[in-house]
Amino acid sequence: MTFDQLRIFVAVAERQHVTRAAEALHMTQSAASAAVAALEAHYGVRLFERVGRGIELTEAGQIFLEEARAVLARADAAELALTELGGLVRGTLSIMASQTIASYWLPRHLVDFRRAHPGVALRLAVGNTAQVAAAVKEGTVELGFVEGAVEDPLVRSEDVASDQLVVVVGPDHPWAGAAPATAAGLVAEGEWVLREPGSGTRSVFEEALREAGADPLALRVVLELPSNEAVRAAVEAGMGATATSASVAAPGIEAGLLHHVPFALPQRAFRLLRHVERRGSRAALALREQLALPRLRPRPADGSGRG
Repeated sequence: MTFDQLRIFVAVAERQHVTRAAEALHMTQSAASAAVAALEAHYGVRLFERVGRGIELTEAGQIFLEEARAVLARADAAELALTELGGLVRGTLSIMASQTIASYWLPRHLVDFRRAHPGVALRLAVGNTAQVAAAVKEGTVELGFVEGAVEDPLVRSEDVASDQLVVVVGPDHPWAGAAPATAAGLVAEGEWVLREPGSGTRSVFEEALREAGADPLALRVVLELPSNEAVRAAVEAGMGATATSASVAAPGIEAGLLHHVPFALPQRAFRLLRHVERRGSRAALALREQLALPRLRPRPADGSGRG
């Protein structure tokens, strides 16, 4: 088994498409297919199965994907450690962020970072708050960015920005004319389109209802969707109400496809996550400093430091 085979497998698994994976890795489709086939043949395990015109991971493939990501993350970390022996900021920085942050807040900061540190390649994966926290804890990424609270003694969080949640409905929804004035009214009278459990947006909204004296478990959730854009599109089409980031809702409100319900929701923090027991690479420390976070000591080049 080689690192190249692992990278090809992960690329195919994440895209569920051999040709797209090959294009992303700048190789031929036949070479990508051969690498996956060689893994399956050598170990006698089917990693993918065809479903219609596409492919999906088998149960064995899903288990192997977690292990492959972890191995590649440690290999990247080892490579980064060597490149930093000379005090240079270069290598690869692996990041995972929640959808709202990855789509609306983080890109401009990554662009600024890349301009300042052209020797560092950035890898960004997207998941919900629970998935990001797990990736940081397991070491598959060095830094995470989320908007939900994370309660794990091995994951440290630092506030880096804030975001406003808003309640929105379609222009023909009854609440576009007169909305409930209380949290209890929102829960009792509305049908809701929300992100999946584990999403930071949903967690913050449910906590706000709880603090306002309403029971979020009583919400009539008629549709759960895995992305902010899908939630927004469903509500624009007239399917219930939602709570989402003002950044996500802004295009729909400006186009007249969404109506802002005047119900006050709290601001939420965008948080940077890192593992409490792992020393940050120079690249990670440089990104933290760019975000104006307190300076940390870099990992010693000889690996002798503790902290």
